[in-house]
Amino acid sequence: MKQLRRWQRICILFLLSLSVFAPVIFVSHNLKILTLAGGKEFIEDLSRVKYRTDTSRLNAIQQEAGEGVKEPNQEVYRDQKYSIVSYDSNEDVKIKEFENGSNTTSSSERFEAASDGNAKNEQMRQKEAPDVHKENQSNQITVPHNQGIASPDVTAILHDQDSRSPKRKVEDEKIQQMKDQLVRAKAYLSFAVPARNSHLVKELKQRIKEVEKALGEARKDSELSRSASQKIKNMEATLSKASHAYPDCSAMVKKLRAMTQNTEEQVQAQRDESNFLTQLAGRTTPKGLHCLSMRLTAEYFTTGPEEKELINQQNFHNPDLFHFAVFSDNILACAVVVNSTVSNAMEPEKIVFHVVTDSLNFPGISMWFLINPPGKATIQVLSIENFSWLSTKYASLLEKQKSVDPRYSSPLNHLRFHLPHMFPDLEKIMLLDHDVVVQRDLRGLWNLDMKGKVNAAVETCQEGKHSYSRMNMLINFSDPMVAERFDINGCTWAFGMNLFDLREWRQRDLSRKYYRFLLMGYESPLWKAGTLPLAWITFYNMTLPLDWKWHVLGLGYDSGVRTENVEQAAVIHYDGIKKPWLDIGIGKHKCYWNKYLDFDHPYLQHCNIHGY
Repeated sequence: MKQLRRWQRICILFLLSLSVFAPVIFVSHNLKILTLAGGKEFIEDLSRVKYRTDTSRLNAIQQEAGEGVKEPNQEVYRDQKYSIVSYDSNEDVKIKEFENGSNTTSSSERFEAASDGNAKNEQMRQKEAPDVHKENQSNQITVPHNQGIASPDVTAILHDQDSRSPKRKVEDEKIQQMKDQLVRAKAYLSFAVPARNSHLVKELKQRIKEVEKALGEARKDSELSRSASQKIKNMEATLSKASHAYPDCSAMVKKLRAMTQNTEEQVQAQRDESNFLTQLAGRTTPKGLHCLSMRLTAEYFTTGPEEKELINQQNFHNPDLFHFAVFSDNILACAVVVNSTVSNAMEPEKIVFHVVTDSLNFPGISMWFLINPPGKATIQVLSIENFSWLSTKYASLLEKQKSVDPRYSSPLNHLRFHLPHMFPDLEKIMLLDHDVVVQRDLRGLWNLDMKGKVNAAVETCQEGKHSYSRMNMLINFSDPMVAERFDINGCTWAFGMNLFDLREWRQRDLSRKYYRFLLMGYESPLWKAGTLPLAWITFYNMTLPLDWKWHVLGLGYDSGVRTENVEQAAVIHYDGIKKPWLDIGIGKHKCYWNKYLDFDHPYLQHCNIHGY
């Protein structure tokens, strides 16, 4: 009996002991697991804090480097404008916190990193202040040690944050981060020595390939693959290693400066190449136009002499009609000018066109208007060879002009200064460039009181207009003769649609005046090549200003010309290199030119000329 009671006591004591020690062991085990996990997270946090401290140091060195150095911010490819502002490292951290405001989980880490980096920044600034002062003196710019150079303007960032929708920020946040990582990785890789850190160099190259492959051509985060986030983390870890392996921030600053300069040189080279190719394309005759000219020329020489006569020749010298002069070597351009003027005229039977071209294009242009007569209007096609008084000496003189564009030295372009001699029976004539389109009836200009002026034109001296120009843009006012005779603030005007009073022109003998200025320009560089600067000084104080609605310019170089201005204009002008018959023409403006051509015409179809 005693033995039984003894075993009962032992069992009870064992159960009591188990109930006491079992919870203690279980809680101790869980505490150990939590301690290990927390230690790992703490180590990861330390690595991130160390990296951000290094970034703050790097920013500090960059601020001391000078105005030309660009700071390697974490978001390099930003669309915001940058300006010089004063700020310390605390403001730098605030800016970065504002830019990444959506990432609330790491704000405390940024603050700790910044507070750690501020102390180091102050020490580094105090040590390097003399060197910075010398460098700033060499640049003739005095910059305090706490002033940032080329740093983001806080107000600009606030404005940009307001203007950009939150959706846009979310859409491209990862893409901007990946682009930034690529820039930093390539910067580290460029001054890394493979022999010393071969493993790190290989890792950087591998990470660059991975991020570039993941980035691809994506423009928003939704287009990235699922593995992009992991590759971003891997790249960030590798960059953290690189920042420890290469702690010299000044080397990073120099490298980023060199990369920036190299990129700017490449951009400038691309711009120069683009401009050259655009100029080349503007001077090249399209294949379709060349085909049309050859086809019409062949047709002209197979036509009998009696069939080459244009109708209504009695109107050529009638001063009571509306006479228009066009100088061109382009068949389609002449066709559009004539078609648009006649189709919008209230009295087309009173219109007389005088198309002047060179001997090479005379057969083709003549044949076009023989096949396609301009309705009730009269047309005359002339060649330079018809004017015997235009000596070969004059043509050779024009060739002496130093111009890369042969159009500026073309006798066809300068022939406009001899209008009174070309049409001695006329009293008024309107000059239309071959790159214009007439959209309204122009009869109102023929009844205009010229007030003793020779030329009526739209002015281009109003600031803020896309066609704005000044006298000194094309004329050299550093020459004493030019500065004495002309006012640098004199109002300029445009060629393209000009009404000339030929009686006043003959009375003032302006053609002789033009020829004298032309000779003076060869003796010294008084103006740029072309007819416009010569016209400004030839018709100086003899131009009557017209309302801008008569003539709207810029359709050959400015895509921003307002549609309402174009539609209100009586004449629109495709001045510039991007003509409407070229592939490089501005698409939104071509429709106004295309509607005056019949692209179903057999000749156009044969030469594969369709709507441009």
